[in-house]
Amino acid sequence: MHPFSILTLGIFVAGYITARWDLVTRLYELAIFAWDHGVVTRTAKGFVLLSVFYFLLVLPISYLAAKEGELVCDTPIESSPQSNGARNIPTNKTEANRSNGVIIGWKNSELDLFVLTVLEDVEPRNVDNALRAGILFRNSPHPIVRIFTLCGRSAMHVLGTTNSREPPTAFNPSHLYVNTHPSYKIPRIYCPPETNVSVQVIMFHRPHPTRMEYMSLEPISLALGDKVSTADKSDSVSDKIDTEEERDKAQSQKLVEKLKLHTVVKHVPSHKEQALPFIINQVNCAYEMGKLMEKNSHLIGIRVKRSMSVGERVVESATTLWDLFVLGVSYVFWQWVWPVVTRVFVIGLVFHRTIAEIVLQILEWRARPDAAALKDISATAQQVDIRLQQFCYWPIQYVKLRQRKDNWESVTTSHPDYIRFYNSLWLVANDVIIGIALGSYIIDNANWVALQINSILTGWTVEGLQRTISWLMDWPAGLKLNNELAAFLGDLFLWVIENWAAFIANLQPYLPHVIYVVGCSSFAGASMPIALFSDLVSILTVHIYSFYIASARIFNWQLTIIISLFHLFRGKKRNVLRNRIDSCDYDLDQLLIGTILFTVLFFLLPTIIVFYLAFATARMSIISVKAALDTCLAFLNHFPLFALMLRVKDSRRLPGGVHFELREEHDKSSNTDSASTVPYIHLESIPLTLRAMFDQYFQLGHRLRKHYLSPRVIFCLVTGRFVPPIHRRNLYSMQYSMLPARRAGMAEVWSLLTQPRKANGGSGGSSTMVGGMGATANGLLKVPSGFGQGDMRRRGHR
Repeated sequence: MHPFSILTLGIFVAGYITARWDLVTRLYELAIFAWDHGVVTRTAKGFVLLSVFYFLLVLPISYLAAKEGELVCDTPIESSPQSNGARNIPTNKTEANRSNGVIIGWKNSELDLFVLTVLEDVEPRNVDNALRAGILFRNSPHPIVRIFTLCGRSAMHVLGTTNSREPPTAFNPSHLYVNTHPSYKIPRIYCPPETNVSVQVIMFHRPHPTRMEYMSLEPISLALGDKVSTADKSDSVSDKIDTEEERDKAQSQKLVEKLKLHTVVKHVPSHKEQALPFIINQVNCAYEMGKLMEKNSHLIGIRVKRSMSVGERVVESATTLWDLFVLGVSYVFWQWVWPVVTRVFVIGLVFHRTIAEIVLQILEWRARPDAAALKDISATAQQVDIRLQQFCYWPIQYVKLRQRKDNWESVTTSHPDYIRFYNSLWLVANDVIIGIALGSYIIDNANWVALQINSILTGWTVEGLQRTISWLMDWPAGLKLNNELAAFLGDLFLWVIENWAAFIANLQPYLPHVIYVVGCSSFAGASMPIALFSDLVSILTVHIYSFYIASARIFNWQLTIIISLFHLFRGKKRNVLRNRIDSCDYDLDQLLIGTILFTVLFFLLPTIIVFYLAFATARMSIISVKAALDTCLAFLNHFPLFALMLRVKDSRRLPGGVHFELREEHDKSSNTDSASTVPYIHLESIPLTLRAMFDQYFQLGHRLRKHYLSPRVIFCLVTGRFVPPIHRRNLYSMQYSMLPARRAGMAEVWSLLTQPRKANGGSGGSSTMVGGMGATANGLLKVPSGFGQGDMRRRGHR
């Protein structure tokens, strides 16, 4: 399915209109011209006539056709009997009519049957022979052994008949008799009450493998599962809060594992629960196997013509000179031109991959093992790292998705990779489209944008800060402060601000050029100017960060000294080695000096507090702005847009589990009580919930709340200790969730791109199987390697 949708088209149109406003003006003039000359009126009349024709003729015919189709179709089922005398029959919902047919499926046990398909107008004996000989599996696109292994069975069986000409006289658990009729809502299984056997019928819609629909017991994972931890083990930057969080998580996991060992909670899965994954695989393979057997049903009971040799095919296809010319040109293209083109493309891709690897090594380089890398400091470097890692991973993802064509479509292991691949492509495409519109606007209005940014930065980070400091120096809000200390601190901070303002004024002429460069970077995506703006905010507010560090350090030192002097009054002192408060005897002069220092520092404390609160508030505001920018980057890099589109369009492609629903199925036309004694259970797929789709965002919110709203951080903020911002490694871990933990090396990429494609062996080989049963070893059912691979050399079978 093509990844673009109406939303992407709308974003593109909006960006193009913004970039080319003259086009909107011309369209407006054209609309005025059409209205003045009556074009709109004539168009409206034509639309009304077509609407009347559609509602009065087309819709009634479509409704009648749908009703007629419902009268000639019915619903197949899946059934399986239970070991306690109850028979459970799982069946799939397919078409049926009054013609007789043979039910084919899996025998999971003597009382558990899985109906796969119904072949019409054939004899059960011939179908059984065809299953044993593998005739129904001929011309299979891939080895049939893969399906048998996936479903956990070694052979298919004839399970019964539908609409039998001879009515049954007794109930046979190994051979079902099912009646279907257009007036029946559900198929009826012959099971008279005197047999004392209860039958359960499980109905389900067959997932369409071509549309990548499938059922799953576990919710589909939108993130790669190769991440050991959210923390990067190579990064030794100390973060006590995150370390404590990881320790608590590990301790909770250990307690959960111990709880599972408790006899009350521990649950030993039953045999049916263990077989449920194989049954789900049988459900996923039902459509593809059913179509294959229906396609080969005409081979039952007739002589199969031998297939033509290669020479006969060439003679038949190349009957004219034009056919020979086309055949020669296609041969030259596919044998000589196409390999050269692909090899040149691969070499160019590997060359760009080498350049990307060099840049990634620069972004990940550390001066010391405990030092931060460039991508851990700069948002722009982090964004470049994400895009380059996506570029390095896309060829590997594409090759893996191409390998999906070498296997059955019912194999669902590659479906999450498909969603992740196209979701990343779609996000990058949207990012580029929005970036083109944003960049066009910034480039066309670079001087005005530079003027606005300069006025905002000057008004808030220079003039606004100067007014705040001047206000703090003059008894703010009536609070009497120490005039000398307030004047000293205020003059010191104002002197730094004046020098910073002079430095910014020298850079002001270059600001339009910087804005122009930011606008040009938008053509690489809207995330690039956002990341650049985040770095510019960090650089242009570094003086506020310095003020916060200085005021916090002074406040913390003064508070620590006051607490120590308070212990001195009580005759106590802190034992650093044992981390406790011990008794201590002080001399009179020590107590006197301590009292004087305590009094002085205590009365100076309010002045320090107001300056610290002012700069701490400014620092928290800057962190909030950067958090908003990082949130925008997270939405542009990780938003599950493709998954949301699949959730709305076809929720069966995003399974979140299964559930069984018992429904009341009553047929008013039923003359017997057999239908009412058979419970019909519907197996439905649960779509992936929105909570699961946005689980990474919930984890990020929990991580931010755990970091900034934890008691430790609040205590650090109150006591003047340094409050570290959340590490970029943890902030961007969500955006790396769709990338592998280990980047593939150059040799691995080259071997993966240049390896020859495996030949499809689905139509060759022998297709014999003794008795329809394969050998078993170690409890695993096996099928001969050449079974059912479509060998057409069997010429004598009837």
